[in-house]
Amino acid sequence: MAHDRQAILQRMARLEGQMRGIRQMLESDRDCPEILVQMSAARAALDKVARLVFEDHLDHCLLDAVREGDAEPRLAEIKAAFARYFLP
Repeated sequence: MAHDRQAILQRMARLEGQMRGIRQMLESDRDCPEILVQMSAARAALDKVARLVFEDHLDHCLLDAVREGDAEPRLAEIKAAFARYFLP
């Protein structure tokens, strides 16, 4: 996470706040549709962070591996990570 580490960490801090807010909503027995809206927003925020981490990995780690002639293991690693996160 070399490229936008601080931006990613800031997004994660906001996401942590969102999760605490959802927990409070659940504890205070708020309406289900309100909770689901917030959960959807949190999921979208987490997906955005995942995309940023993935893009950063492609931009830096994979590019470095290509330059060093060691791209095949890194490519397999990226494919596996992509499948685990992005594909159901």
